Amino acid sequence: MSRYAPVPPGRELTVRSADGTAIHVEEYGAGAGTAAPVVVLIHGWTCSTRFWAPVVRELGDGLRVIAYDQRGHGRSGVPARGGYSTAALADDLAAVLDAVLAEGERAVLAGHSLGGMTVLAASDRPEIQARTAAVLLASTGSARLVAGAMVLPARVRSRRVRDAFARLMLLSSLPLGPVTPLSRAALKYAVLAPGATPEQAAATARIVHACGRRPRAAWGRVLAGLDLDPGVTALRAPTAVLVGTADKLTPPVHAQDIAARLPHCVGLTELPGLGHMTPLEDPDAVAGLIRRLAQDHLRVPAGGTA
Repeated sequence: MSRYAPVPPGRELTVRSADGTAIHVEEYGAGAGTAAPVVVLIHGWTCSTRFWAPVVRELGDGLRVIAYDQRGHGRSGVPARGGYSTAALADDLAAVLDAVLAEGERAVLAGHSLGGMTVLAASDRPEIQARTAAVLLASTGSARLVAGAMVLPARVRSRRVRDAFARLMLLSSLPLGPVTPLSRAALKYAVLAPGATPEQAAATARIVHACGRRPRAAWGRVLAGLDLDPGVTALRAPTAVLVGTADKLTPPVHAQDIAARLPHCVGLTELPGLGHMTPLEDPDAVAGLIRRLAQDHLRVPAGGTA
């Protein structure tokens, strides 16, 4: 079976966020109620729990692995008008942690792209701080996403043109339609490494094309105006930062800036030649960092297997 195929969860549940939006949650590995350390995986823009399949497979059975669909994505509810905001992302994370963690239990939070921004949006909340043992911020940024994007080739030097293209990409609500060779190639260019495999490109296209066009555009508007810089300095948990050196959406300058400002950074990992979808492109490296954070901060037995 392909490592990118969905992993059947051991348990599924629906959690209600503060505004009533239904959040779909899946659990893998060690079952609920066990003493196994908990990892919570938070996906990015236009993705879903399916995005984490290769990482879930690498993490193995020694952990309770929780993944959930961000609002407007996957099997979670589409929020009402006004329900797209970084505060709503923080509300959703708080609701998920309240549902899956026992009293006094903590988790490692691993967020990719919008998932990392979710952690930053929630980092000043006492109820989140009390339940966070450590954090992985993968391929993410805290602000200035439009100005920092590098999707257009370097030969396009006009800052105005580059900013306009990045903003258009974020705000577009045009339907993507069925996956085609052209759409796979376009997504590969924008979010994957030049050397990404056909299987990685196909998996990325399946996941992104499944995202509804209205939630995609609504979250794009949030990303276009993002300012979570205060969330970086409020994140007190031990935090590892990871980025691909060929990331066009959140280039390494974002990771470097976050790592420099974190109160407790435990390492910056730059994966040579990889793009924005690092958990799909190198699930071994991402899972390895998550497991190391769990071992260091949740006392996971080192012999856990995949």
